[in-house]
Amino acid sequence: MEDSSNDSGVIAVLMKRLSEQRLPRALELKEKVDQGGLLDDIDIEYLEEVFADATKTRQLVERHPEHQELVARIISLYSDITARGLENQKQQ
Repeated sequence: MEDSSNDSGVIAVLMKRLSEQRLPRALELKEKVDQGGLLDDIDIEYLEEVFADATKTRQLVERHPEHQELVARIISLYSDITARGLENQKQQ
């Protein structure tokens, strides 16, 4: 089992990444697809990386339920982006 202090450090790093990198990029992608734009190869690679990271941190979030709502909201945002991007692609 992971050490609680180690979890705290990992959570701090993940929160910093979320606020400085992931959330701003997600909001850019959301705006892009909401305006009818298509996801390009770089966008898709980025989303694949995000989903892979989410899978890796699943056990951490399970050990810290206080973060589950935030994680669920972020996953929902990325799901909305991919769904809208797919919709836009089908309309092309």
